[in-house]
Amino acid sequence: MRRDIPDLAEVRRLTQKKRDAWWTVLLVDPVATPLVRLTAKYTRITPNQLTWGAFLLGLVSAAFFALGDWRWLIAGAVVYHLSFILDCMDGKVARLTGQGSVFGAWLDFVFDRVRVAACSVALMAGQYQRTGETFYIWLAAAVIGCDALRYINSLETFKVRHTMRKQIKARLREARRAENERELAFMEDLLRENPEADIEQDLRTAAAEVTQAAPQAQVVDLHQEFRRRFPLYLRVRSFLLRHRVRPHLISGIEFQMGVFMIGPIVDSVMTTTIVSGVLLLVFELAIVYKLLLSTRDFTRTLDSFDRGDVAKAA
Repeated sequence: MRRDIPDLAEVRRLTQKKRDAWWTVLLVDPVATPLVRLTAKYTRITPNQLTWGAFLLGLVSAAFFALGDWRWLIAGAVVYHLSFILDCMDGKVARLTGQGSVFGAWLDFVFDRVRVAACSVALMAGQYQRTGETFYIWLAAAVIGCDALRYINSLETFKVRHTMRKQIKARLREARRAENERELAFMEDLLRENPEADIEQDLRTAAAEVTQAAPQAQVVDLHQEFRRRFPLYLRVRSFLLRHRVRPHLISGIEFQMGVFMIGPIVDSVMTTTIVSGVLLLVFELAIVYKLLLSTRDFTRTLDSFDRGDVAKAA
């Protein structure tokens, strides 16, 4: 079978996320994207089949980890990374061919969590048998807990931000009550969509530059206080986004790779797992802190609506 699939540059544009984990951008996409094009062009493989393949490879990796010996740890690490490449390919193939589904997204999420749990238990069990250190038993529980915490925190953070946006839009409609009201835009989205904007100046200059993409929109910035406290963040964020890297540098992906790839390869599972877990928690706490400051901006924005600032702006 040969589908009409565009060239590699267009496949990159269609399938790669505008921002992603640095591990994915640097170490996965250069391999996965060409494979996605070949898979879509010459085979009938579906995204769900790739998800199953990634899951089964994850179980093979767990079996290698359970053997405990360093040579098997390296084999497990390599297979785990292959599993992750397939895991990234399923979504790209779905976007490229239009075969994505709600069930496929659920399957991908569930299999990811099961894979992490299976590899965690197998890896730490193998090291326990190898060394007799009972601390590895606790590490297995810690890895599963950190993985769950990451996704729970991500989901709840998204829900809170979505709720704040809904309330702001509702209050804006209530305040204006005009048929020709301007579009509402959020500063965070404009910065994400315009990473080339020169935001090394002050916030007022940054706002003026990024809002050129939506000149008729009223911009609501729910991260004013965070940026005011950490002005260097704007420069770092802009640099990373220009290279498709999200500012959340230690996410669930980097955590998994630290535990299931770097640790086994350097034969230092305990130390690498602890360091990866600590870094993950630090970045998760940073997200929570940023969300806290964002809720303060949210409250001030609603207060400005009550004072009639929106009506004056309109």
